[in-house]
Amino acid sequence: MIRLFSDGSVNTQTHVGFGAYLIVLENTTLEALKTLHVKVKAFTQTSSTKLELQTLLWALDEVKDLADEIVIYTDSQNIIGLPSRRERFERNEYATKQKKVHEHAALYQTFYRVMDELKCSLVKVKGHKLSCDKDEIDQYFTLVDRASREALRKSSLS
Repeated sequence: MIRLFSDGSVNTQTHVGFGAYLIVLENTTLEALKTLHVKVKAFTQTSSTKLELQTLLWALDEVKDLADEIVIYTDSQNIIGLPSRRERFERNEYATKQKKVHEHAALYQTFYRVMDELKCSLVKVKGHKLSCDKDEIDQYFTLVDRASREALRKSSLS
């Protein structure tokens, strides 16, 4: 089993975002926190909702062969809610109430396919906690949160 931490930060004016993920193996101790490597990737023409999905799908594609079971940690309410929305999406053929195809339909379909293929579970992380309130999971999640925000900040400076 591996733990996958995923997050993203987007500039709403430029529609450029950076997704970050971190893999934590089952036996990893918190002492290894400083040695863990966060992967970061830029995405263009994106939004916060789209970026969270793009980042997770990119991460899952990269780590799918590493373990039989993947526990995904995210602060994205959209991702956490997708399993409960699946039946309605599929019944309505991913159409909105206005009868238009949902703008993220292709990403949602990919998400459901990947979740069916891999043994994954989702865990909601409350982002941006005070340091004194952070448990082990929050400390790992902070690494991806910081990495995506720093990458976005650096890209804005250039």
